Amino acid sequence: MWVHNIDPIAVALGPLKIHWYGLMYLVGFASAWYLGGRRARRPGSGWTEEQISDLIFWGAIGVVLGGRFGYVVFYNFGQFLDDPLWLFAVWEGGMSFHGGLLGVIAAIGYFAHKYQKSYFDIGDFVAPLIPIGLGAGRIGNFIGGELWGRPTDQSWGVIFPRTRDMIARHPSQLYEFALEGVVLFVVLWLYSAKPRPKMAVSGMFLLLYGIFRSSVEFFRQPDVQLGFVALDWMTMGQVLSLPMIVIGAVLLLLAYKKEANH
Repeated sequence: MWVHNIDPIAVALGPLKIHWYGLMYLVGFASAWYLGGRRARRPGSGWTEEQISDLIFWGAIGVVLGGRFGYVVFYNFGQFLDDPLWLFAVWEGGMSFHGGLLGVIAAIGYFAHKYQKSYFDIGDFVAPLIPIGLGAGRIGNFIGGELWGRPTDQSWGVIFPRTRDMIARHPSQLYEFALEGVVLFVVLWLYSAKPRPKMAVSGMFLLLYGIFRSSVEFFRQPDVQLGFVALDWMTMGQVLSLPMIVIGAVLLLLAYKKEANH
């Protein structure tokens, strides 16, 4: 067993403190910009580097605003009702992937209108750029000693002092890093390297993320303010991931059915 004692603050300059979690967001945006630019430079990509920069900018806005909104609404709606201005208390932390995804979906809609591009052409282009940021975020969660797992007696269990119970727990943040970050990136990057039917890459992203997230939730401690939210065993993360699995599977079926009909 290992006791988590990593300092979540990367740099402290007087009253200014830069947390590792915040730096992980920069890693995610920078990697998306780099990988997007790399693919945009391919002959016949239909993308310019200027468009990539604009896409990443609006995507980042969607992630931050949507992530905060999703955390408040999905995970702390009661507190929001008691104090609506708490929505803007971003310095207190709290982000939701599913909220961030909704923000990105909205940003893609705006970008599609601005550049007169097909919505799913953009979605299929963006999907493989996302997992590195997801993985970096989970590393940030682990460094910060937050979103820990359920108790375990396995030798790789980690004691997170913030739990105050000093019980060894699954390092579920690292499980998510491996699945949502590494595996999802490798699969999507290789899958999208060859021409695929429109909607297929977007569908694959939604399907795999939903499956990976739902699986790891069995090892992750449910949010203390919510507990299990359905059937006495489903967490909020699993409830929110279920539509992703369904929609992802439907998009894949429609994409390949349409291709077969042609």
